[in-house]
Amino acid sequence: MNILLTGANGYIGQRLIPVLLNHGHHLYCCVRNKQRFEDEHDLTEVEIIEIDFLTDSNTTFPVAIDVAFYLIHSMSGGGNFEQLEAQTAKKFKTLIAATQCRQVIYLSGISNEENLSKHLSSRLKVEEILQSRNVPVTILRAGIIVGSGSASFEIIRDIVEKLPVMITPKWVNTMCQPIAIRNVIQFFKWGNTKPCYL
Repeated sequence: MNILLTGANGYIGQRLIPVLLNHGHHLYCCVRNKQRFEDEHDLTEVEIIEIDFLTDSNTTFPVAIDVAFYLIHSMSGGGNFEQLEAQTAKKFKTLIAATQCRQVIYLSGISNEENLSKHLSSRLKVEEILQSRNVPVTILRAGIIVGSGSASFEIIRDIVEKLPVMITPKWVNTMCQPIAIRNVIQFFKWGNTKPCYL
């Protein structure tokens, strides 16, 4: 299959690329910095699309896309990350609508509470944006992803290693459902071959 992978330089994207290539797929990897990506990967079965979803107005996706992974998050964008995430999702939705894509796969957050944090309400909004087209969307709602390199996991590990005692805020009482990175990749591997909701 022809698979479009956004966020290809990110934590999930970096681990998903070799798995998809090993299954014989052809990848179109969307990155903001083409040079950085080329330095890290064998590009035999990979084509690079250099794009910034917030500013680029000229780039188009190849028409012959079968599946697209949406792995973009804008948490590093400062206080207006909710607006940036919505803007990015709308841009992606417009670009993917001009292709033959049959399935979009999105990594979201667990949002089964009435009062959501800005982070989780933003993820939920992106879900709504992506589902507002005719292309089916597979959504994996995940909590903390456990694996070396995951931002949430690294923060927790740093706290444990450096602080023998800590006065914790009230939000630490929030129940969490962590998932291992290998399980995330496993779900994604199934999702790109069979449309489903996870």
